[in-house]
Amino acid sequence: MTAMLLGKKIGMTRVYDKNGVIVPVTVIQAGPCRVTQVKTEDTDGYCAIQMGMNEVKPSRRTKPAIGHAKKSDTVPYKFVREQRLESAPAVESGAELTVEMFEGIDWVDVTGTSKGRGFAGVVKRWGFKGQQASHGVERKHRSPGSIKGNAGSAGCSRGLRKGKKMSGHMGVDRKTSMNHKVISIDKDNNLILVKGPVAGPNNGLVMVRKAVKKG
Repeated sequence: MTAMLLGKKIGMTRVYDKNGVIVPVTVIQAGPCRVTQVKTEDTDGYCAIQMGMNEVKPSRRTKPAIGHAKKSDTVPYKFVREQRLESAPAVESGAELTVEMFEGIDWVDVTGTSKGRGFAGVVKRWGFKGQQASHGVERKHRSPGSIKGNAGSAGCSRGLRKGKKMSGHMGVDRKTSMNHKVISIDKDNNLILVKGPVAGPNNGLVMVRKAVKKG
């Protein structure tokens, strides 16, 4: 089974390696997670495990969610995700998964939700250069400029093509940062320290899994 856990981003700090060099790290509380459902080819058409983290009151969940939790003798959880597998999993419904499953793993991928930035212009959202600040330029230096060149057909436009970079809502997107080096694991406190920044605010929910492309 591929190592994967749900977690919470605690924040960033720094540690020193054996050579005395400062390494910026993100502290993630990974687990403990409870397996809420085990899916197989016979029952669901594919293999997967569903896990949950952060217990919540049953009164704050719908009746289907409460009934789903009872099937595995667990309680409703706030953060529930599913991990697909190539073969039938070795764990059973109701089992507990801890950070110990990352022992011996040097590289991980972390998925989180980026911070919300509200309505942003093209300079902040897409890194546009903006207009010149020389003499004669109107006071709209951070405007996107002409958008006609991205029309459907020159001279007889039916509208802009999809994907045109313009002002709009920024942030609150699912982001996956890959190939974070695992610096250390604290089994007692269910903490994993990974090198570099991770998407999302402090206390944001994340998913940590074994790196797909490295290691």
